[in-house]
Parts: sequence; structure tokens; C-alpha cells
Amino acid sequence: MLTIIAAALLAGAQLTVAPDTFDARVHRAKMIEAGTTGPVYQKQFWAKTGNPMTDALKSCLASNAPADKSPFTLVADISPDGHPLNVEVRAPTPVAKCLAGQFSAWTFPVPPKLSDSVNYPIEIDISM
Repeated sequence: MLTIIAAALLAGAQLTVAPDTFDARVHRAKMIEAGTTGPVYQKQFWAKTGNPMTDALKSCLASNAPADKSPFTLVADISPDGHPLNVEVRAPTPVAKCLAGQFSAWTFPVPPKLSDSVNYPIEIDISM
């Protein structure tokens, strides 16, 4: 096996690591939310995001009428400068995808630095 990896590296092939699954990303975000930095950042995050999130959700519901109001989860990574990356939703209903698109364009409070990652994971469970 080591010979195959070495041969691939010598041939210029790039090894890729499979990205985290949606469920793994949600779990990690929940663990960080429950950790020492979580409550403080959640308070800052929702102070800035609460009203825009509500407005965006109302807009997404109206633009997709009759809207599927099934619950969904949004997971994202917040970059060190507050920009969302890797925004993903499950279940990917039209309303969920609409909200994810709007969420992707916002800027959030600068997250705390993590010892094991550059970006700060966040997850949001949405029920209507």
C-alpha cells in the first residue's frame, strides 16, 4: 500500500481527503456550541443574525408559495473574517436552499479561534 501512495506522489497525483459528512459537520458544530466559546459566540451571532434570518425565511416562504414548511438544518463554516463557507442544508427543500443562498451572502461576527481549525462551524435547526 505504501508503495502505491509513494508511486502516486512521484507521478504528481494529488491525494484528496474526503470532506466531512453533513452529519459529522452538524455534530462538530453542536459540540463547539456547547463548549467554552459557544455561548458567547452564539449570543453575538444571533444578536446580528436574528432579524435578518427571520426576514429571509419569510421571503423564502413567500417566493416559494405554496411553501414546503418541513424542518431543515443549515450547517456552515464561518471564516476568521466572518464570512460563511461550505453552506449546506438538509432537507434541501426550495425554502431551505433559498435561505442557504441568502445566508451565504451575509457577514457574521468574527468567530473565536479554534485550536483545531481555521473556520468556526455553526449549525441552525429551523422549524416552522
